[in-house]
Amino acid sequence: MKNRMARIFKPDTGRTVMLAVDHGYFLGPTRKLEEPRKTIEPLLPYCDALFVTRGVLRSSVDADTATPVVLRVSGGTSVIGKDLANEGVTTSIEEAVRLNVAGMGLSIFVGSDYEHESLLNLAGLVNEGEDYGIPVLAVTAVGKELEKRDARYLSLCCRIAAELGARMVKTYYCEDFASVVKGCPVPVVIAGGPKLNTELDALELTYDAIQQGARGVDMGRNIWQSDFPVAMIRAIRAIVHENKTVKEAYELFNSIKGD
Repeated sequence: MKNRMARIFKPDTGRTVMLAVDHGYFLGPTRKLEEPRKTIEPLLPYCDALFVTRGVLRSSVDADTATPVVLRVSGGTSVIGKDLANEGVTTSIEEAVRLNVAGMGLSIFVGSDYEHESLLNLAGLVNEGEDYGIPVLAVTAVGKELEKRDARYLSLCCRIAAELGARMVKTYYCEDFASVVKGCPVPVVIAGGPKLNTELDALELTYDAIQQGARGVDMGRNIWQSDFPVAMIRAIRAIVHENKTVKEAYELFNSIKGD
Protein backbone atom coordinates (compact mmCIF):
# COMPACT_ATOMS: atom_id res chain seq x y z
CA MET A 1 0.00 0.00 0.00
CA LYS A 2 2.75 2.47 0.95
CA ASN A 3 4.69 1.59 -2.17
CA ARG A 4 1.70 2.24 -4.42
CA MET A 5 0.91 5.54 -2.69
CA ALA A 6 4.55 6.57 -3.16
CA ARG A 7 4.22 5.88 -6.88
CA ILE A 8 1.29 8.30 -7.08
CA PHE A 9 2.51 10.98 -4.66
CA LYS A 10 6.16 11.76 -5.32
CA PRO A 11 8.15 11.18 -2.08
CA ASP A 12 10.28 14.32 -2.48
CA THR A 13 7.26 16.66 -2.55
CA GLY A 14 4.39 14.51 -1.29
CA ARG A 15 2.37 15.79 -4.23
CA THR A 16 1.06 14.52 -7.56
CA VAL A 17 0.14 15.67 -11.03
CA MET A 18 -2.42 13.10 -12.09
CA LEU A 19 -3.72 13.24 -15.66
CA ALA A 20 -7.43 12.48 -15.94
CA VAL A 21 -8.38 10.83 -19.24
CA ASP A 22 -11.38 8.82 -18.03
CA HIS A 23 -14.05 11.18 -19.39
CA GLY A 24 -15.18 8.88 -22.17
CA TYR A 25 -16.79 6.45 -19.73
CA PHE A 26 -19.82 8.74 -19.53
CA LEU A 27 -19.15 11.52 -22.09
CA GLY A 28 -18.10 9.41 -25.07
CA PRO A 29 -15.53 10.89 -27.49
CA THR A 30 -14.88 14.18 -25.71
CA ARG A 31 -13.31 17.07 -27.65
CA LYS A 32 -9.56 16.49 -28.04
CA LEU A 33 -9.93 13.03 -26.50
CA GLU A 34 -11.54 11.50 -29.57
CA GLU A 35 -8.39 9.43 -30.18
CA PRO A 36 -7.04 8.75 -26.70
CA ARG A 37 -3.58 7.57 -27.72
CA LYS A 38 -2.85 10.80 -29.60
CA THR A 39 -3.86 12.83 -26.56
CA ILE A 40 -2.13 10.72 -23.92
CA GLU A 41 1.27 9.90 -25.44
CA PRO A 42 2.82 13.41 -25.51
CA LEU A 43 1.73 14.01 -21.90
CA LEU A 44 2.88 10.74 -20.31
CA PRO A 45 6.44 11.94 -19.55
CA TYR A 46 5.05 14.82 -17.49
CA CYS A 47 2.32 13.20 -15.39
CA ASP A 48 2.90 11.31 -12.15
CA ALA A 49 -0.11 9.04 -12.63
CA LEU A 50 -2.77 8.39 -15.25
CA PHE A 51 -6.45 8.21 -14.27
CA VAL A 52 -7.94 5.99 -16.95
CA THR A 53 -10.45 3.22 -17.65
CA ARG A 54 -9.33 -0.31 -18.44
CA GLY A 55 -10.56 -0.04 -22.03
CA VAL A 56 -8.44 3.01 -22.86
CA LEU A 57 -5.53 1.60 -20.86
CA ARG A 58 -5.55 -1.55 -23.01
CA SER A 59 -6.07 0.20 -26.33
CA SER A 60 -4.11 3.41 -25.97
CA VAL A 61 -1.29 3.00 -23.42
CA ASP A 62 1.65 0.75 -24.20
CA ALA A 63 2.42 -2.01 -21.71
CA ASP A 64 6.00 -0.79 -21.23
CA THR A 65 4.84 2.63 -20.04
CA ALA A 66 6.34 3.38 -16.62
CA THR A 67 3.71 5.93 -15.58
CA PRO A 68 1.59 4.56 -12.70
CA VAL A 69 -2.10 3.99 -13.36
CA VAL A 70 -5.06 4.85 -11.15
CA LEU A 71 -7.86 2.80 -12.67
CA ARG A 72 -11.37 4.22 -12.99
CA VAL A 73 -13.56 1.32 -11.88
CA SER A 74 -17.04 2.88 -11.69
CA GLY A 75 -19.56 3.56 -14.43
CA GLY A 76 -22.82 2.42 -15.88
CA THR A 77 -24.34 5.80 -16.76
CA SER A 78 -24.02 8.30 -19.59
CA VAL A 79 -24.39 12.04 -20.00
CA ILE A 80 -27.71 11.52 -21.83
CA GLY A 81 -29.09 9.16 -19.20
CA LYS A 82 -31.55 9.99 -16.46
CA ASP A 83 -29.11 10.26 -13.54
CA LEU A 84 -25.30 10.29 -13.60
CA ALA A 85 -25.28 9.26 -9.95
CA ASN A 86 -26.58 5.75 -10.60
CA GLU A 87 -23.14 4.17 -10.97
CA GLY A 88 -21.85 0.72 -10.12
CA VAL A 89 -18.43 -0.90 -9.90
CA THR A 90 -17.47 -2.04 -13.40
CA THR A 91 -14.08 -3.67 -12.92
CA SER A 92 -13.04 -6.58 -10.71
CA ILE A 93 -10.21 -6.45 -8.22
CA GLU A 94 -8.57 -9.31 -10.13
CA GLU A 95 -8.51 -7.15 -13.24
CA ALA A 96 -6.95 -4.28 -11.31
CA VAL A 97 -4.24 -6.63 -10.01
CA ARG A 98 -3.70 -8.04 -13.51
CA LEU A 99 -3.25 -4.52 -14.88
CA ASN A 100 -0.70 -3.79 -12.13
CA VAL A 101 -2.39 -0.55 -11.10
CA ALA A 102 -1.14 1.83 -8.43
CA GLY A 103 -4.67 2.70 -7.35
CA MET A 104 -8.38 2.43 -8.10
CA GLY A 105 -10.90 5.25 -8.30
CA LEU A 106 -14.64 5.61 -8.25
CA SER A 107 -17.22 8.37 -7.81
CA ILE A 108 -19.47 8.99 -4.85
CA PHE A 109 -22.64 11.07 -5.10
CA VAL A 110 -23.43 12.45 -1.66
CA GLY A 111 -26.89 13.99 -1.41
CA SER A 112 -28.18 12.33 -4.58
CA ASP A 113 -30.87 9.68 -4.90
CA TYR A 114 -28.04 7.15 -5.16
CA GLU A 115 -25.97 8.34 -2.21
CA HIS A 116 -26.39 5.05 -0.34
CA GLU A 117 -25.43 2.88 -3.30
CA SER A 118 -22.39 4.95 -4.24
CA LEU A 119 -21.08 5.02 -0.67
CA LEU A 120 -21.47 1.27 -0.36
CA ASN A 121 -19.67 0.94 -3.70
CA LEU A 122 -16.79 2.86 -2.13
CA ALA A 123 -16.79 0.78 1.05
CA GLY A 124 -16.82 -2.46 -0.91
CA LEU A 125 -14.00 -1.34 -3.15
CA VAL A 126 -11.95 -0.27 -0.13
CA ASN A 127 -12.48 -3.71 1.42
CA GLU A 128 -11.10 -5.39 -1.69
CA GLY A 129 -8.31 -2.86 -2.15
CA GLU A 130 -7.07 -3.29 1.40
CA ASP A 131 -6.83 -7.06 0.88
CA TYR A 132 -4.49 -6.53 -2.08
CA GLY A 133 -2.69 -3.38 -0.95
CA ILE A 134 -4.29 -1.15 -3.60
CA PRO A 135 -5.32 2.36 -2.46
CA VAL A 136 -8.70 3.77 -3.45
CA LEU A 137 -9.32 7.29 -4.75
CA ALA A 138 -12.82 8.57 -3.97
CA VAL A 139 -14.08 11.18 -6.45
CA THR A 140 -16.64 13.53 -4.90
CA ALA A 141 -18.80 13.86 -8.00
CA VAL A 142 -21.76 16.22 -8.30
CA GLY A 143 -23.28 14.99 -11.55
CA LYS A 144 -24.84 17.91 -13.41
CA GLU A 145 -25.41 19.97 -10.25
CA LEU A 146 -22.31 22.15 -10.32
CA GLU A 147 -23.78 24.59 -7.80
CA LYS A 148 -23.02 22.06 -5.07
CA ARG A 149 -19.36 23.02 -5.12
CA ASP A 150 -19.20 24.84 -1.79
CA ALA A 151 -16.98 24.18 1.22
CA ARG A 152 -19.74 22.84 3.47
CA TYR A 153 -20.87 20.23 0.95
CA LEU A 154 -17.40 19.25 -0.21
CA SER A 155 -16.15 18.97 3.39
CA LEU A 156 -19.01 16.53 4.06
CA CYS A 157 -18.20 14.46 0.96
CA CYS A 158 -14.45 14.31 1.57
CA ARG A 159 -14.78 13.41 5.23
CA ILE A 160 -17.28 10.65 4.52
CA ALA A 161 -14.98 9.24 1.84
CA ALA A 162 -12.04 9.23 4.25
CA GLU A 163 -14.13 7.70 7.02
CA LEU A 164 -15.13 4.86 4.69
CA GLY A 165 -11.48 4.12 4.03
CA ALA A 166 -10.50 5.99 0.87
CA ARG A 167 -6.74 6.56 0.92
CA MET A 168 -7.07 9.75 -1.17
CA VAL A 169 -9.89 12.03 -2.30
CA LYS A 170 -10.48 14.03 -5.46
CA THR A 171 -12.73 17.05 -5.10
CA TYR A 172 -13.41 20.51 -6.50
CA TYR A 173 -11.75 23.74 -5.49
CA CYS A 174 -14.05 26.18 -3.71
CA GLU A 175 -14.02 29.23 -1.46
CA ASP A 176 -12.53 28.36 1.94
CA PHE A 177 -10.93 25.27 0.42
CA ALA A 178 -8.53 25.10 3.37
CA SER A 179 -11.42 24.03 5.59
CA VAL A 180 -12.15 21.12 3.22
CA VAL A 181 -8.55 19.93 3.46
CA LYS A 182 -8.44 20.44 7.24
CA GLY A 183 -11.47 18.21 7.75
CA CYS A 184 -10.14 15.40 5.55
CA PRO A 185 -7.46 13.17 7.12
CA VAL A 186 -6.22 11.76 3.79
CA PRO A 187 -4.57 13.54 0.82
CA VAL A 188 -6.87 15.75 -1.25
CA VAL A 189 -6.30 16.45 -4.94
CA ILE A 190 -8.36 18.86 -7.00
CA ALA A 191 -10.31 18.23 -10.16
CA GLY A 192 -9.87 20.71 -12.98
CA GLY A 193 -13.53 20.43 -13.91
CA PRO A 194 -14.82 21.78 -17.25
CA LYS A 195 -12.39 23.73 -19.42
CA LEU A 196 -11.78 27.19 -17.98
CA ASN A 197 -11.62 30.28 -20.17
CA THR A 198 -7.84 30.56 -20.22
CA GLU A 199 -4.73 28.64 -19.23
CA LEU A 200 -4.01 31.39 -16.70
CA ASP A 201 -7.31 30.60 -14.96
CA ALA A 202 -6.30 26.95 -14.61
CA LEU A 203 -2.86 27.88 -13.26
CA GLU A 204 -4.46 30.19 -10.70
CA LEU A 205 -6.84 27.42 -9.66
CA THR A 206 -3.92 25.05 -9.17
CA TYR A 207 -1.83 27.56 -7.24
CA ASP A 208 -4.67 28.55 -4.92
CA ALA A 209 -5.51 24.91 -4.19
CA ILE A 210 -1.89 24.02 -3.41
CA GLN A 211 -1.55 27.05 -1.15
CA GLN A 212 -4.59 25.87 0.80
CA GLY A 213 -3.34 22.35 1.30
CA ALA A 214 -4.16 20.31 -1.81
CA ARG A 215 -1.67 17.54 -2.44
CA GLY A 216 -1.87 17.95 -6.20
CA VAL A 217 -4.27 17.80 -9.12
CA ASP A 218 -6.15 15.22 -11.11
CA MET A 219 -6.68 17.41 -14.13
CA GLY A 220 -7.90 16.57 -17.62
CA ARG A 221 -9.68 19.04 -19.87
CA ASN A 222 -7.73 22.06 -18.64
CA ILE A 223 -4.58 20.31 -19.82
CA TRP A 224 -5.43 18.36 -22.97
CA GLN A 225 -8.06 20.76 -24.31
CA SER A 226 -5.44 23.51 -24.27
CA ASP A 227 -3.97 24.35 -27.65
CA PHE A 228 -0.59 23.69 -26.01
CA PRO A 229 -1.14 20.68 -23.74
CA VAL A 230 2.54 19.85 -23.11
CA ALA A 231 3.31 23.42 -22.13
CA MET A 232 0.25 23.39 -19.89
CA ILE A 233 1.07 20.22 -17.98
CA ARG A 234 4.65 21.39 -17.49
CA ALA A 235 3.39 24.68 -16.07
CA ILE A 236 1.07 22.79 -13.73
CA ARG A 237 4.01 20.65 -12.62
CA ALA A 238 6.03 23.76 -11.86
CA ILE A 239 3.37 24.92 -9.41
CA VAL A 240 2.76 21.52 -7.82
CA HIS A 241 6.32 20.25 -7.50
CA GLU A 242 8.50 23.37 -7.64
CA ASN A 243 6.28 25.83 -5.74
CA LYS A 244 6.35 28.28 -8.63
CA THR A 245 4.04 31.29 -8.58
CA VAL A 246 1.27 31.72 -11.12
CA LYS A 247 3.38 34.36 -12.88
CA GLU A 248 6.40 32.07 -13.08
CA ALA A 249 4.31 29.13 -14.28
CA TYR A 250 2.59 31.25 -16.92
CA GLU A 251 5.95 32.53 -18.16
CA LEU A 252 7.11 28.91 -18.42
CA PHE A 253 3.94 28.02 -20.32
CA ASN A 254 4.50 30.84 -22.81
CA SER A 255 8.16 29.95 -23.28
CA ILE A 256 7.43 26.29 -23.97
CA LYS A 257 4.41 26.78 -26.24
CA GLY A 258 6.62 28.59 -28.74
CA ASP A 259 9.04 25.65 -29.05
